[in-house]
Amino acid sequence: MSYDAVVVGAGHNGLAAAVHLAAKGWKIAVIEGNSEPGGAVRTREVTLPGFRHDLCAMNLSMFAGSAFFAAYRQELIANGLGFAPASDCFASVFRDGTYLGVSTDLEKTVAGIEALSPEDAAAWRAMLTQFGSDAPHIFGLLGAPMPSFAAAKVLWKAWRQKGTSWLYDTARLLFASPRDFLDARFGNAKLKAMMGAWGLHLDFAPDIAGGALFPYLESMANQAFGMVIGQGGADTIVKAMTGVLKDKGGELLLGTAVDKIVTSGGKATGIVLADGRYIEASRAVIANVNPKNLFGKMLAPDPGRRDFDRKISGFRAGPGTMMIHLALSGLPDWTAGEALKTFAYVHIAPDFEMMSKVYAEAAGGLLPVEPALVIGQPTAIDPSRAPEGKHVLWVQVRVLPAEFRGDAAGEITAGNWNDAKEAYADRVLDIIERYAPGLRGRILGRSVFSPVDLEKENPNLIGGDNLSGSHHLDQNFLFRPVAGYSRYKTPVGSLYICGASTWPGAGTGAGSGFMLAKMLAS
Repeated sequence: MSYDAVVVGAGHNGLAAAVHLAAKGWKIAVIEGNSEPGGAVRTREVTLPGFRHDLCAMNLSMFAGSAFFAAYRQELIANGLGFAPASDCFASVFRDGTYLGVSTDLEKTVAGIEALSPEDAAAWRAMLTQFGSDAPHIFGLLGAPMPSFAAAKVLWKAWRQKGTSWLYDTARLLFASPRDFLDARFGNAKLKAMMGAWGLHLDFAPDIAGGALFPYLESMANQAFGMVIGQGGADTIVKAMTGVLKDKGGELLLGTAVDKIVTSGGKATGIVLADGRYIEASRAVIANVNPKNLFGKMLAPDPGRRDFDRKISGFRAGPGTMMIHLALSGLPDWTAGEALKTFAYVHIAPDFEMMSKVYAEAAGGLLPVEPALVIGQPTAIDPSRAPEGKHVLWVQVRVLPAEFRGDAAGEITAGNWNDAKEAYADRVLDIIERYAPGLRGRILGRSVFSPVDLEKENPNLIGGDNLSGSHHLDQNFLFRPVAGYSRYKTPVGSLYICGASTWPGAGTGAGSGFMLAKMLAS
């Protein structure tokens, strides 16, 4: 079999690259080792029949706002893409039984903040106004290859419109820690914790440089635009993308892993599947995989690539993640109030002290006493995911060690995730019960995915890292995945890489795949 390009991995970035190249007339094949496409964007009945759970990613706001969606909107919708918008986006619960949340209704959000601090309520309004001015430039930068003329043009335009001081302020934002950024703008600890919890969605504890951008963007974007999840499941984007790909003549091969990348004369010329089949790629091989899997497993060592391979071997994973999926007879009864039942996300990360502690414990190889929790309530937004009157709960347990040497609480004696995951899931449920008593009595079914299980589901999630690599400053921007190779090229001719391990990093925006495809097709 021969194609213009072969895409290894049917994650959303690989599919975005394939769709755009197929639209430009390339003959495309997408190869996926799993029996279903999607990578970390998959939906499955993992508890009971009729209960559809997003295995990893749930929030599709980045996809809804992406350049790829804008370019293929009508075709994606024609292939079944559907969004379910959430007007109550996210909230944090606190130890005193209260909560603070962000809704698309600005006055509703501000009322909650004003009850804590009138000064902070005014500062929130001012930040939102500033965001309206910043957003075109910041999102323009995130949507441009790094480095590129397009990125330089964004900065030049920003300088012309806003002056040199804005460039300095933005640089400070990019380098600031969450605590420093938030302390400079707000006084109330609850407001700062609510925003700072977003840092833990990547791998930024409160005092890690470079962590301020995500809390700022997520907080303001949710206020300005809201949050969306997938109608019927996050896999709506994958189903739609594969439909568009097939409409354009692209092929999707599932259930057969790629054994190796074939090279000749310093260029990638095709792939060999695990069953021995050879597939030729005359113009490009695009790897939507973690670079440590690409250069550590699929490509034979090359003395001429020794320095690059050494750098890739040092590409660090972010913290591990556990997913707990619950089928429920009813939504949690939050002590903080019935209003919390309408929020898409509820964070249980009540203060900076807890956030710093969990990060230190996990980094030290210990099971954290109190992990950071992201509680997704998708059926509050989209009831179609469960039988009538029933619900699913999506529990993302953040900042865990991929391997551990002990339990910070001194309670779990197992030495590996296979033996410890159910006991640790019980700890998580105990924490949720403090904020929503009686949850256990509503559980109809439960499915737990440890960091080890997540890597088995998707080899790109090394150690359960759903970011496909730490986003700390030395692995972001021009340095993702390594310096000199942030524009999706590799030292091997005609071999390209995309996905969360490349700029602009993790999320459902399909940015790297779409940008790479546009570069190849230009």
